[in-house]
Amino acid sequence: MRHPIFCFKQLCLVASISLGAVAHADNSINLAPSAELNFNIKAKQKGIPVSGEAIVKWQLNDKQNYSVITETRVMLFGKILDASSYGSIDEHGLAPEKFVEKRFGKTESVTRFDRSSKTIQFTDSSETYPIKGGEQDRTSATWQLVTLARAANDKFKAGSEWKMFVAGRRDAEPWSFKVSGTETLSTPLGELATIHITKAPPPDSKGQQLEIWLAPKLEWYPVRLKFSDADGDTVDQVISSIKK
Repeated sequence: MRHPIFCFKQLCLVASISLGAVAHADNSINLAPSAELNFNIKAKQKGIPVSGEAIVKWQLNDKQNYSVITETRVMLFGKILDASSYGSIDEHGLAPEKFVEKRFGKTESVTRFDRSSKTIQFTDSSETYPIKGGEQDRTSATWQLVTLARAANDKFKAGSEWKMFVAGRRDAEPWSFKVSGTETLSTPLGELATIHITKAPPPDSKGQQLEIWLAPKLEWYPVRLKFSDADGDTVDQVISSIKK
């Protein structure tokens, strides 16, 4: 699930609302404006601290198509992750068509959302999953979550749970995110009021825990992402600048 050096497979987050989950509070699509987000990264792998930076480019084209392009670099190793998601906008929000990921030391993987056959397909495995509506890839999912939060308003509050179905490099699985509450973050942009969201692995899984902080006063952009593994490895990325 992760490269032996870093846990960057899921740096560009991740989530979609499934059919059984809470949908848009007012049945509207509320997309964040296009922006380039820059993050500072601090990671720990087997007790060794590493720093770097990530760039996330969110582009919305006439509310009909979107793209998310990410690049992650760390000291000593250079670029260790390229990931991108391309697709359209439908009644569920983001509708991915292609997810591409290239990790350090690994071959490029492609996940396709074939709308004609209504299946999710992978170059790295023979698995397929049906498309029912709302499914996301690991890169588009954060922005789908942003879209849902912007539309949900007061329903996106502490204790609310948002079930999701997410496709990665080789397979897809349901995720569940819970809104923990509000939190003030200290960042290079100053003190930011945020909504803290947590994704925990299933009880019988040793998967990665993911935390996301969204900033309502900054268009609900994700301003912090943190990944924690059962073995103590962590990746923490905090916003450093936003360009519109």
